[in-house]
Amino acid sequence: MPQHIANLTLLVRDYDEAIRFYVDKLGFELLEDTDRGQGKRWVRVAPTGGATPALLLAQAATDEQRAHVGNQAGGRVFLFLNTDDFAADYARYKAAGVQFLEEPRYEDYGSVVVFADLYGNKWDLLQLK
Repeated sequence: MPQHIANLTLLVRDYDEAIRFYVDKLGFELLEDTDRGQGKRWVRVAPTGGATPALLLAQAATDEQRAHVGNQAGGRVFLFLNTDDFAADYARYKAAGVQFLEEPRYEDYGSVVVFADLYGNKWDLLQLK
């Protein structure tokens, strides 16, 4: 049976602020927002038209989890968002107030720029050649 990764957990401070960032600023789709009781929700977002994996937004519930919000990869780029229109997505994100950590680079493998999500996790916006 073929396997695939369906969801990646991303620790967040607050479900609603995370949804606003990913949906309103990055243009992701809200795939699911189900109340699980006791303040827990099952919240999944993904790039529009994208298949799997989706991001499972998990509100940090313990001090240890809260300590990792925004630093899930120890300061390295954590997630890679591929695009087929780097220039348009870069301009749209910049206009939406997304924080870029560098100027776009044009490497032998394609166009890339590092940005931070609302918590400081680093992402690559990437268009491969």
